[in-house]
Amino acid sequence: MNSLELDREISRMARAILSRNTEIGSALITYLKTQLALECVAAVLLVSIERTIWFDPDSIVWAVENIIPADIMQEMQRITSFTTYKHLIGKGYVPGKNLSVDAKGQVLAKHQSKKAA
Repeated sequence: MNSLELDREISRMARAILSRNTEIGSALITYLKTQLALECVAAVLLVSIERTIWFDPDSIVWAVENIIPADIMQEMQRITSFTTYKHLIGKGYVPGKNLSVDAKGQVLAKHQSKKAA
């Protein structure tokens, strides 16, 4: 899938989330799973959520509750945990001292580190 097609799918996903139509959202996710790796589908959803949150934050809650499957949600958490971990390291926090990652990929941070994120 080239970048134009990818952007088109991101826009479609954002519109599906905004429409709060379970059939459209689920069908689009199913289609994306046949075209892309799980990590890429999760990334498409993350970018779609980023676009959507500015217009209708409640639709994100709806999407999480109604159309995003557990396997994609887990991948989205893995992606965002890694990014959060990198962000905290960039802010000067020390792995093993101020923060760490558990076996499931969740970032574990001491209280002061959570404020920096």
